[in-house]
This record gives sequence, C-alpha cells and structure tokens, in this order.
Amino acid sequence: MGLPDSCQDLSTEMEVDAFRRLFPLRFFERHLSESLRPDGRPLGKARDTNVNLGLVSSADGSALAKIGSTTMLAAIRMEVMTPSTDSPDEGCIAVEFHMPPICSPTVRPGRPADEAPVISKRLSDVISSCDMIDLKELCLVSGKAAWMGYLDIYCLDADGALFDAALLSAVAAFSNLQIPVVALNDNGRIVAINGDGEQENNASITEKEAVNKEKRKLTLKNIPFSLTCILHKKYILADPTAEEESIMDTLVTVVLDSSDQIVNFNKSGGSALVGSSAIKSCVELARKRGKELKQILGDMDID
Repeated sequence: MGLPDSCQDLSTEMEVDAFRRLFPLRFFERHLSESLRPDGRPLGKARDTNVNLGLVSSADGSALAKIGSTTMLAAIRMEVMTPSTDSPDEGCIAVEFHMPPICSPTVRPGRPADEAPVISKRLSDVISSCDMIDLKELCLVSGKAAWMGYLDIYCLDADGALFDAALLSAVAAFSNLQIPVVALNDNGRIVAINGDGEQENNASITEKEAVNKEKRKLTLKNIPFSLTCILHKKYILADPTAEEESIMDTLVTVVLDSSDQIVNFNKSGGSALVGSSAIKSCVELARKRGKELKQILGDMDID
C-alpha cells in the first residue's frame, strides 16, 4: 500500500528539482517570500561553523575553517629576512589565496581562478588595516633581521562566502602560530633552529648569542571578523552559498574589528547603489555574526 505514495513522493521530488534547475531565481524567491531559504535557514542566519587548529605539522601555524561546506586550510611559514630600510624595526606578512581545481567545478586545471588574486589582496588589506599584528613584534635585530610570515590559504571547497571563511582560517592560523627559535651562528647570521636545538643547515651555533631561546606565541591585538550578505530586492541573505551567489549577484561584505568598528566594506556585482538602510542591516548582521565567531574562537582560547 505504501508503494504508490513512495512513487508520488519521488515524482514530486523530481519535479521540484527540475523546477529548481530550470528556474533557479523563481525557486529561491518562493522561499524568500516565506523568509526561509531552501536549506532551511532564516534569511539572516549563517551556516554552522567549525575551526580546528594545528593540522599542518610542517607549518609554524595552521588552521582549518569550515562555514557550511566552504572549507579553508591556512598555513603559516616563518622565515628570517633582512628588513627594509624604511621599516628597519618591522617584519612582514605576505598573503596568498589559492583555489585548486578540487575546490569547485568552475575552476579549471592550469587556469588560475579569477577570484584568487582579488581575495588575496582583500585579505592582505584587512590584516594590515585592522592592526591585528604588531609588525614590530616580528623584529629580531633592528635593521638586520626580522621575521617574514608567509600565509597560504587553500580553498578546499568553494561553497560561497569564500572571503569570510578565508579570513576566519587566517585569524585561527595566526592564533596557532609558534614563532620559531633562532640564534646567531658563527658566521654572524641569524638562523632558525629545529626542534632538536640544532641549526636547520647544520652550521655551528654560538649559544651565548641566542636571539630567543624558546618558541613564543604572537600577540593578536585586534581580531577582524567578516560577514558576506546577498542583497536581492527587499531581502538580505547572510552567509550565502555558491548557488545563491550565482543566482543573486549583489554581494556586500562587512569587516568589523574586535570592538565592532567597521574595518572594511566591499560591494561586488549588481548595478544599483546600496541604500543606507541596507548597509545598516548588513552591519547589524555582521555584529551578530562577530559575537558568534568570538564565541567559537573563545572556546578555543583564542583572544
């Protein structure tokens, strides 16, 4: 007796799926009219978020961040460099965002994704403008040696809100960072020491001239949080999926610091200007999201 009902349910499911593929915008607008999204979320709710630290053993700091299906792996490698003459007492941070073909069907092998350099630049701007890291803390010997931090972020699954997940993974990776031990070798050069207390290139070390004798954490002064929203007609959708981004093209990303001050505001897509009421709504959603992320990072002892 249950077979006809099962067949009818399957038929209905296939019809819904076909309608979704053929008329994606109409499909979504039917849900939006009921203040609900196809995945069951309210319009202003972000997806489930998880962060795991220290997954890359070869890195000095690393983190895996997941927002829904969107997944980012961040790894930091520290190297000793000669500081610039303009900033002799400061180190430097270089950010690179990668989108390998595994992350999305739209990324083709051998062709870099168009979004990658854009997100790299935005991440670098936000990290520097919010003063999350005191670059003077990366100085070893004024004018002679400082730390160069290479932050590489790999997108493993690109299911929307890539910048938000990338920034979260970067913050978590810096919180996990352990500044390596360095010392002055007999040639007068500052070199990193491996876990056994030996110089990585096996040259001799003058122990009495050690620059720092143990690994140390980096102080994060001002942690940035971000939220991307889609603006469509009278609706505002927080933390969009890749499908939502492909259908509704006006994206707004708000970046706030630890004290809820706006650090960065970015709009992409859409020809119309964003009204002040929409901006205020996006900022309020970002502040609410910032509290959620602070809770997640706070549970991991990330200040």
